[in-house]
Amino acid sequence: MDNNFPAPLQVVAFLGSAMLAGVLVLATIYGFLRQKAWAKKTLLVLAGGAVIYFGFLSWFSAVSRDVTLARGSEKYFCEIDCHLAYSIVEVKPVADGPSQELAVTVRTRFDENTISPRRSKEAPLTPNAREVVLVDTAGRRYLPIATVGTPLGNELVPGQAYATTLVFGVTDVSPGTRLLITSPSGPVALLIGNEMSLGHKKTYLAL
Repeated sequence: MDNNFPAPLQVVAFLGSAMLAGVLVLATIYGFLRQKAWAKKTLLVLAGGAVIYFGFLSWFSAVSRDVTLARGSEKYFCEIDCHLAYSIVEVKPVADGPSQELAVTVRTRFDENTISPRRSKEAPLTPNAREVVLVDTAGRRYLPIATVGTPLGNELVPGQAYATTLVFGVTDVSPGTRLLITSPSGPVALLIGNEMSLGHKKTYLAL
C-alpha cells in the first residue's frame, strides 16, 4: 500500500482539521481586534489542535518502514473509494555501452474488488498523477527519458488493466535497483500516514 493509514480517514482528518483551523483563525483574529477575553482561548485551541495533528502525522511517519515488493507483486494506491494496483511485468535492456537504457514495463490494474458499493462498475476512473523514478543501490535517482504504450494517467474501468513501458537512461543496473511509483508532492505531504507525508518511508518495486 502507499500508506499506513486508511485513505478516506486521511482526507477526512485533513479536511476536518483545515476547516476547524480556518474557523478558529477567523474567530481569533476577530476576538483580538475586538479585544474579547476569549480570544486567547481560541488561540490556545488552535495551537493545541495543530500540535495534535502534526503529532499524529509525525508518529505515523516515524513508525513507517521502507518496503521492497518482490517482482510481480502489486503496489496499491487508494483512490478514496477504490484501489489501483501497479506491478512490474517486464524489465529488459534496450541499448549497450556506457549509456545503457533500461525498459521497465509497468502494469496498471483497477481492482474491481475494492470499489465502493455506491460506485458503478462501468464508471471510468482517471488515476491521480504519478511520479516514477528508478533508484539504484547508491541512492541515485533516474527519471524516465521516454514512455511507450498507454500513459499512466489513462482512464480505466473496474477490472481493466493496461501496460506502460518506461525507458530509463542508466549507467549501471545493480541487483538492488528498485522502481518507485508515488504521487507528486504537494498537499499529500500533510495527509496523516500517506506515503508522501513528511518523513514517511516508501514502498518500492523490485526489478
